[in-house]
Amino acid sequence: MMSHTRCLSAISFAVLTLLAAADAAQACSSLLVGNKASADGSVIIARNEDYYINNWNKRLVLHAARNAEKDEVLSFKNGLKVPAPAHLLRYSGLMDWNGDTPSGDGLYEERGVNEHNVAVSASNSAEVNERAKKADPLIDSGVIEAAIPSLLLPQARTAREAVSLLASYIDRYGAGEGNGVLIADLQEAWYMEIGSGHHYLAYRVPQDSYIMVANGLRLHDIDLDDTANVIASPGLADFVSKHGLLDKVDRHRFNFAKAFGVIGDRYNVDREWLGQHLLNPALTQKIRQQQYPLAIKPEKAISVSDVARVLRARFDGTALATVKDADRPMGVDRTIETHIIQLRADMPAELAALTWQSFGSPAGALLLPLYEGALKDVPQPLRQGSATYDTVSAYWAFRANATLAQTQPAKYGPLLKTWQGKQEARLTTQQPAVDAMLRSLHATAPDAALAFANQWSNGMMLWGVQAARDLNATLLTDITKSTEKKYSPAELEKIKAL
Repeated sequence: MMSHTRCLSAISFAVLTLLAAADAAQACSSLLVGNKASADGSVIIARNEDYYINNWNKRLVLHAARNAEKDEVLSFKNGLKVPAPAHLLRYSGLMDWNGDTPSGDGLYEERGVNEHNVAVSASNSAEVNERAKKADPLIDSGVIEAAIPSLLLPQARTAREAVSLLASYIDRYGAGEGNGVLIADLQEAWYMEIGSGHHYLAYRVPQDSYIMVANGLRLHDIDLDDTANVIASPGLADFVSKHGLLDKVDRHRFNFAKAFGVIGDRYNVDREWLGQHLLNPALTQKIRQQQYPLAIKPEKAISVSDVARVLRARFDGTALATVKDADRPMGVDRTIETHIIQLRADMPAELAALTWQSFGSPAGALLLPLYEGALKDVPQPLRQGSATYDTVSAYWAFRANATLAQTQPAKYGPLLKTWQGKQEARLTTQQPAVDAMLRSLHATAPDAALAFANQWSNGMMLWGVQAARDLNATLLTDITKSTEKKYSPAELEKIKAL
């Protein structure tokens, strides 16, 4: 079976990206924001899901709450089999277009939110170093990216419970990949890294800070005795010491990334530097350090637009702009979707999770709002589509425009960016009013509020897809004009008279 991991950094660099940005190997970029670091008090987790090829569709799926069948097992393509909980919670998932078919490599639901407003985004894949793999080999049939959201979301009632649940599965079944997992609820966000077959570390994001993640393991300077904010695999420090994975093991400043991962890889640290530079422009840091600070307080409160700017960022205007081998920015052509999940404690529970979702690279697509907890229907553009172009799916509506823009980047790039900025500004401006209306309506007519939120979410997605198709018509019309022969005035008059 083909390895389908979203975010490995081992494949050689490619060349084409949207608007002439350089593309590279598989990788994802993520941002976690504490509720006192965000502009509206929400907890935010966000990620670009990148693939190893340019064209790969996703389907939004809704799983109803249900009781498990007798002796039911949750089974995954790599051989992992886990007893189902007695009751499975309602949750949303963003599945590969062929994830539930025999031809697919697994569900790869990637991100979702359940009825208790626990959100999971999995994963940022990370390279495990050779010493760690030798000391504690990865398990082929263990916990992998393709299974993580589908395991946690039907069960967890809090973010901490989701972390503990994932930890228990790794303890029992082992892990098949090095991964970084984003987990959050209305109160807190956790970042959890898996570094070998049985070792992991999870860190609670400080409420006043954010964490920027690329594909290298990131956790360092962690106090393993801080059990309020840290969950670690049993015997982690002793294992690292026994196998010499660190020259010196400091339990109070534990460097998980160095022990299990590969630090200093430009493929990763360039993006880590870029994200921190954008959110803390006054912070002076040298490029290409071995490791960057983990949790940072932003210079100003972080909005959804700020997160989007990070996940779309290139190196233009930064210290990396003139570095020849700085060829891995955010939001590349292989980004098949981007999600920014806001968890808002000031909203009614069913309306608390607002996901800003793009299909295709965020560099050329719109981030559209979905009230995840209120969704009852999935619009057709999110239910269908494959890796082959079609005229229905949301993915191909946006992907087509990104491709057309590449034909003349200098001309169509600014046009696409202006269109994107105008449409999203309209959405972010009106969203607080929509929230206020729904909050008020929910107080007197909760069913009506939820029905409206469902209709609004579906309508916004359909509107965004139609806006993309309208732009597509404009681009195609202009491109076809470019094939017209330039005639002299006399020739033109002769042709017109024929």
